[in-house]
Amino acid sequence: MKKVLTGALVALGLSSAAALAAPKDPSGTWLTEDGRARIRIEKCPARTDRVCGYAVWLKTPNDDKGQPRVDFKNTDAKKRSRPSLGHQLIMGLKPNADNRYEGQIYNADDGKLYDVSIWTEEPGELNVRGCLMGFLCGSQTWTRANDVAPGQLTAPTGAPNGPRPDAEWAAAPKAAAPAAAAKPATPAAAPKP
Repeated sequence: MKKVLTGALVALGLSSAAALAAPKDPSGTWLTEDGRARIRIEKCPARTDRVCGYAVWLKTPNDDKGQPRVDFKNTDAKKRSRPSLGHQLIMGLKPNADNRYEGQIYNADDGKLYDVSIWTEEPGELNVRGCLMGFLCGSQTWTRANDVAPGQLTAPTGAPNGPRPDAEWAAAPKAAAPAAAAKPATPAAAPKP
């Protein structure tokens, strides 16, 4: 009986440790600390074990000429004409050993990718820590936005009036098409005697 109880306690301890190892789900819409953007975080369409994030609202969505802002500082020339509203900026963060999500975040202000980790400790707050070259770091606290602001993208990711994932995060790899049904073998003609 003692072995069974000890085994059960060990099993409970292991399952509790496993439950503690998973970071809190950061899914939702978050207002950045400076109030300039709302970022929607959700499971990535192509990798549901990771989280991605998209700019779904901008305080100033248009430039000085009244045109929608574009990502003109992006180092990828193909992305420089994409609208800033709706673009992906959190790139498939994965859970780490510190109960946080880590990966890369794109900063449209300078066109650079930064290492980032995000986590929640308080309800309604998301901690965001970004670093360039591992030692130039900064932190922000984003606040959960439960309402919908005028001009905010509300449709699902990839749909009209929704944010647009970057190509590598857009869709799950397609399964191989089923093989065509094999034709039944035709019996060989029996040799004549």
